Amino acid sequence: MKPDARSPQAAGRFCFSPFNPQAGHTALMISALMPTYNRADLAFERGEGAWLYTADGRRFLDFAAGIATCSVGHANPQLVKAITEQAAKVMHVSNLFRVPQAERLAARLVEATFADSVFFCNSGAEANEGMVKAIRRAQAKNGHPERTRILCFEGAFHGRTLGMLSATGNPTYLDGFGERAPGFDHVPLNNMNAVRDAVTPETAGVMLEPIQGESGIKAADRRFLQELRAMCDEFGLFLGFDEVQTGVGRTGRLFAHEWSGVTPDVMSAAKGLGGGFPIGAILAREEVAKHLTPGSHGTTFGGNPLACAAANAVLDILLAPGFLEQVQERAAFLDTRLDTLISDFPDIFSERRGMGLMIGLRCIPKVSDVLAAAQAAGFLAVSAGDNVLRLVPPLTISEQDCLEAVKCLRQAAETVRAAILETTS
Repeated sequence: MKPDARSPQAAGRFCFSPFNPQAGHTALMISALMPTYNRADLAFERGEGAWLYTADGRRFLDFAAGIATCSVGHANPQLVKAITEQAAKVMHVSNLFRVPQAERLAARLVEATFADSVFFCNSGAEANEGMVKAIRRAQAKNGHPERTRILCFEGAFHGRTLGMLSATGNPTYLDGFGERAPGFDHVPLNNMNAVRDAVTPETAGVMLEPIQGESGIKAADRRFLQELRAMCDEFGLFLGFDEVQTGVGRTGRLFAHEWSGVTPDVMSAAKGLGGGFPIGAILAREEVAKHLTPGSHGTTFGGNPLACAAANAVLDILLAPGFLEQVQERAAFLDTRLDTLISDFPDIFSERRGMGLMIGLRCIPKVSDVLAAAQAAGFLAVSAGDNVLRLVPPLTISEQDCLEAVKCLRQAAETVRAAILETTS
């Protein structure tokens, strides 16, 4: 029997009111969605730059950016123009035919990175799945079919498919989904002794995020990345970077690994690549890429004209002279003011983490309380593990946006502090 769509059970915390017929209609629509997300009671009508607006006129400074995805801001004119013009021509044809937009995008990514070629898909999880397949197939074709295991790291997050949940390793995400997919081993981040101890004759490669996002903005040390590269070269393993969240300008370089001077063999990208339009990518050196021959991998939607037109527009912005330097300048400007905020509220924030515009503020009260107070102050962010408030704004933010962000966070901190004092008095 179907639940009453007007009930709190069906509508979550959006309850039906007999005095508001629209609320009942909203509850009915919400109940038609699977209860996968704990959504905030906010719906946005439009956006502009770093700001989002509700239908009733409220505005919010968006330092969530669709979870580090709206890289060039909301309603960016260049991105809107590219999507609109391409949609009016052709959106999808499949990979049975040439896609000039994909060819151009791939050539630009190859020119700007270590990669020799690119495969396009639809999401970060897909890109990570493809990266694992590419590593395993390259080992098999190089005469090592026994090498199938991928060395991953505690605190990682690689996506929600069954395979990538197993690569992530977090038992909470795996609850109720049966046995883990085989072939993934986990060791502590930044512990080279543990890495070497975990390598076996069955190890095919290593996969990691240069900065772990979901577990609380935890960065891999530069020396650790350099030693990983040396170890992979020593044992004939492939090094794969998950740059789904850290890539596409997020840290002030096109990809975060560039700061370390370490070059991977294969890398995933997604999120900010389409500026909010779904697209993922696997970038690889020829030694890996050449083994993904026809029939070995594929996608229906990946690399379609519309997605690639969007991504090309994003690259037009990111690769423009001075843009990534501007991201670094904005990040430094914001960091200085966030450090002052932490000093002023040592009972609310304990430290700042991250790089560029991938920032984590470790909270002392529950991060959910800080997040709720920030939202009440008109500021959007994302929670992360280790009680961290994650700030991942559009890369196009202005200094004024940064000042407004700190103002909102200060207001939120004052609210949380007052609530704590009230409960302890």
